[in-house]
Amino acid sequence: MIPRIALTPGEPGGIGPELAVKLATLGPERAVDYASGNGNDHGHRHHGPTQIVAVADPALLEDTAAQLRLPLRLIPFDPDQPPADTPAGTLYVQPVPLAEPAQPGVLNPANARYVLDTLHSAARGCLDRTFDAVVTGPVHKGVINDAGIAFSGHTELFAEIAGVERVVMMLAAGDLRVALVTTHLPLKDVSAAITSERLEQVITILHRSLRDQFRIPEPRIGVCGLNPHAGEGGHLGREEIEVIEPSLEMLRSLGLKLLGPLPADTLFTPPQLSRCDAVLAMYHDQGLPVLKFKGFGHAVNITLGLPFIRTSVDHGTALNIAGRNEADSGSLRAALAQAVQMARLRAL
Repeated sequence: MIPRIALTPGEPGGIGPELAVKLATLGPERAVDYASGNGNDHGHRHHGPTQIVAVADPALLEDTAAQLRLPLRLIPFDPDQPPADTPAGTLYVQPVPLAEPAQPGVLNPANARYVLDTLHSAARGCLDRTFDAVVTGPVHKGVINDAGIAFSGHTELFAEIAGVERVVMMLAAGDLRVALVTTHLPLKDVSAAITSERLEQVITILHRSLRDQFRIPEPRIGVCGLNPHAGEGGHLGREEIEVIEPSLEMLRSLGLKLLGPLPADTLFTPPQLSRCDAVLAMYHDQGLPVLKFKGFGHAVNITLGLPFIRTSVDHGTALNIAGRNEADSGSLRAALAQAVQMARLRAL
């Protein structure tokens, strides 16, 4: 199998185009052999050939390569041809035109629709099996909304395109996987959002994805409590008693292996993590600081619950360094490696 991976560079004024060109310079085999979780090149794993198809404006990629003084040859993508390896220094490209030329470090609302068009094109290609997965570069939510287009993020857009009710955000750094019950919510709204229905949906998706996409036969999931000390028997909050524990008991009765709820400061310790294949955090900043401390710049964002594979970088558009040849492609390399691994597992 030669996995065919769609790559969307994201915000054209950010570092995404630079990362795409640097990835092309390496070639997919070197990029995929990268030890994605550890942030180093130890433990190479040969994955074989991979086809990378940039869904982007060709002129943007060529201009970026010229600015970086890196070689780049673009090959028009033909979906009717069988997948073919992508030699180092090349990218297959599925053209999507910019509205206006992009400038590194500069946001332009005129190009907001371009960003969304690349995402729609890649997602549709995944749904019709033209692509085996999509790897996304960073987008800038603010400039898209400034253009008058309501946009809350990649995850929500892909869920809408795929027609699924619930998806789950999970980040991975090496052997640490952290999924979230709630994502981008003000802290004051988190408690009300943690309902039995939501918890059961999220845990079911997480369990199924670990089993089916990661080939873990009996996934073990560690679940954080919401409150300090997991509520300390109700003295520091009753969400654990009234919502979280009953939901976990119901799911355990169905055969799921669930640990907790435990205080986050206890669960994120080596003895407890050794008992888990993934950790479920109740809110964004409960789980992700630990994950990013372990692997920032080399971690991968994975969307679970979609009918296709989607991985992404763990960082933003970094407008302040765009066009300066300072961007580290580690997270994009890791995201590609993860997508290829998942595509190959799915094909087994």
